[in-house]
Amino acid sequence: MQPFERLTGVAAPLLLDDVNTDQIAPVTTAFAPDYAELLFTRARRRADGSEDPAFVLNAKPFRQAAVLVAGANFGCGSSRESAVWALAAFGIRCVVARSFADIFRENCIKNGLLPVTLAPADAAAFEQAVVAANGSQPCTVDLVAGRIDGPGPASFAFEIAPAERDALLRGLDDIGLTLESAAAIAEWEARAQREYPWLQEVGR
Repeated sequence: MQPFERLTGVAAPLLLDDVNTDQIAPVTTAFAPDYAELLFTRARRRADGSEDPAFVLNAKPFRQAAVLVAGANFGCGSSRESAVWALAAFGIRCVVARSFADIFRENCIKNGLLPVTLAPADAAAFEQAVVAANGSQPCTVDLVAGRIDGPGPASFAFEIAPAERDALLRGLDDIGLTLESAAAIAEWEARAQREYPWLQEVGR
């Protein structure tokens, strides 16, 4: 997966609570869906298929948004990983929310998308800054420094667990982290074959 160190881009305000994964990426029967088009498709489009100009990601300043700013319990509902894939396909690599559903947050980490939760006072101030900027100024999310700068002069600190931070900075999902121990795993397997050969027959 793509490493995450710093991201500079426009932040789009979607200041709603309890946005669920079906809203983020509805179920589709397509064999190879266009995940960027799938993102919030029910909100982005009217019944006739035309764009709804009232939806934030359809507004001109936010069509290239790199950061999404949301309310509490973002990503609740089903555990579908496609919700994160849709955000990433659109170009959003960071979601700043009051809180996240646990499984959605884990899916973000495993797909190189940074979930950020600010302290309550900072969250309110950041939301106000994003709304006031209305896409006219970018912000920079710096995972190395643990800080969001902007939009405007304000700066906001955030924390993330060291193991999650390391995985994002190095661009390693669970498979990548496991493969770092490939030599040790192979050594253990070889030793097990020598010392416990009868175990190799289990399940055959």
